[in-house]
Amino acid sequence: MLKVTLPDGSVLEFSQRVCPLDVAGQIGPRLAKATLAAEVNGELVGADAPLPASGEVSLRLLTSKDPEALGVMRHSAAHVMARAVMRLFPGVELAFGPTVDQGFYYDFALGHALSEDDFPKIEAEMAKIVKEDEPFERIEQPRAKAIALCRELGQSLKVEHVAEGLADQEQVSFYRQGEFVDLCRGPHVPRAGAIGAFKLLSVAGAHWKGDASGRPLQRLYGTAWFSQKDLDEYLKQVEEAKRRDHRVLGRQLELFLIDQEVGSGLVLWLPKGAIVRRELENFIYGELIRRGYQPVYTPAIGRVHLYETSGHYPYYSDSQFPPIEMADGDRYLLRPMNCPHHIRIYQSKPRSYRELPLRIAELGLVHRFEQSGELSGMIRVRGFTQDDAHIFCTEEQVADEFRGCLDMTQFVLGTLGLDDYRVRLSFRDPASDKYVGTAEDWDKAERALETVCRELDLPNLEIEIGEAAFYGPKADFIARDCIGRSWQLGTVQLDYNLPSAKRFALEYIGADNQPHRPVMIHRAPFGSLERFIGMLIEHFAGAFPLWLAPEQVRVLVVSQKFEEYGREIERRLVEAGLRASGDYRAEKIGAKIRDAQLALVPYMFIIGGREAESGAVAVRDRLDGDLGAVPVGGAIDHLKDEIQKKTIRCPN
Repeated sequence: MLKVTLPDGSVLEFSQRVCPLDVAGQIGPRLAKATLAAEVNGELVGADAPLPASGEVSLRLLTSKDPEALGVMRHSAAHVMARAVMRLFPGVELAFGPTVDQGFYYDFALGHALSEDDFPKIEAEMAKIVKEDEPFERIEQPRAKAIALCRELGQSLKVEHVAEGLADQEQVSFYRQGEFVDLCRGPHVPRAGAIGAFKLLSVAGAHWKGDASGRPLQRLYGTAWFSQKDLDEYLKQVEEAKRRDHRVLGRQLELFLIDQEVGSGLVLWLPKGAIVRRELENFIYGELIRRGYQPVYTPAIGRVHLYETSGHYPYYSDSQFPPIEMADGDRYLLRPMNCPHHIRIYQSKPRSYRELPLRIAELGLVHRFEQSGELSGMIRVRGFTQDDAHIFCTEEQVADEFRGCLDMTQFVLGTLGLDDYRVRLSFRDPASDKYVGTAEDWDKAERALETVCRELDLPNLEIEIGEAAFYGPKADFIARDCIGRSWQLGTVQLDYNLPSAKRFALEYIGADNQPHRPVMIHRAPFGSLERFIGMLIEHFAGAFPLWLAPEQVRVLVVSQKFEEYGREIERRLVEAGLRASGDYRAEKIGAKIRDAQLALVPYMFIIGGREAESGAVAVRDRLDGDLGAVPVGGAIDHLKDEIQKKTIRCPN
């Protein structure tokens, strides 16, 4: 006998073997028709997955109203897209076709070079497959038979993956839909007709299993939604995102540069971009000092032994630059993390409980050797600056310190108008061996973190198992920008492991005159300055608020005969601490205004005969237009007040 507990607490009993669709059918035919997938004891499965013959399970039936079902449907859409490509182009070899944020992709090896010109016929073939509404049928095979099947299908990449990548699995699964058979762990929607509105988006180069030396592939991206309305809204967002692309705006507004002679993924900050960065640095440093942090500076390189002790090497070896071999045999590494350096500062002298909490902060440059296909402007780079801090505290101080870190991250995001965010707690997967430290310390750390977050009533708090850092659980802030995209920004991490005897064996002398082990908190409200500023460029569409704007005000003269007065106004602005320039060209005032608008200058001070005579300026706001004539002193005071308040003014 099987007992099935539903989300409302009701229990259904079955004496025969059933699947989620059978359970839905017993509840009602409409629900059975709407069921697309299910959660069994919290695990996502297909609607046709057999439930246990006996015992007890919790079951949640998923329909198009559930976000989890959207991912399942998109996975099925990826299979439909692959089937369409195979119908249209002979000799296609399949790689992988996962879902990604807002869509899916599939990697292919084929002789034809896919382009956007192919999209209409691929979409038409996909529509035909969806209309045929054939079922997705799961097939499980022993590994040896699976290899034979992949070979029979002419899928050499899948043969390799089953033989090598899945060498530890005795059984592997396939999904069949009509003539299309693909190695896949699923789940999928029951039938192709459940796939809603879809659209192909782009095509890009890729390599087998992400290895640049591996077989070259073509990656076809698409998206799918349950309704045409949702698809239309998403496509509108995509177009808006293109307009806001920080790589394009960064070049147009002269904010940053990535030069191939310097190296891929390495950012050159141009003068205007450096101003934005400097203002954010000044802002965060001022807040750090106010909250009792002590700034430090440490080198961007260290001995490999240091990172072996911390566990960063070889744990991050796949994404690190190779060690530098010295003539004396010693080895150095471009640091992937700042924490080992800060730990050595802590260990530079004996510590007392009276010194704790000790808060050490640094804008530290770190390096990761990201794959070339993963690099993206300032969002994904190989050298980036973390607004890093590490707090060493007693166990009794953990809750207050963690609370303070969360409060600081909320303050930083709020100051920049990023009030729409959720907090994700990332805990370890007890079944995984990638985590260091004892289960007892992990349980203690996770309880402490969750308790503080619950007390603070953080918005949209969620817990994700298996996404913790290798040394401890963390809280990540996921912010939505003004067009609805999600960005992972600030993070706070609790760490009982790096201070442990197996790592750095940190100590302090307690009130009992005995040695004790401190707890460590890692904290970065911005995360990466490069990524954060790249996000801000897109969030503000390059039109930074006044306090961050590289050029805050531009003086425009109606004619060159007012240049002397204009330069006097410009001088007063600069003396008042404002970033100002003047446009004294022999151009019409309309052209000068247009140029300032295109440069996204927040304010223009326009000067003609009346302003020169009365000692005033005609103020033009980039957002609100003409504000009229204002005495110079009053206009400057208004700007200084807006800067001091760090006012955020964005167009809708």
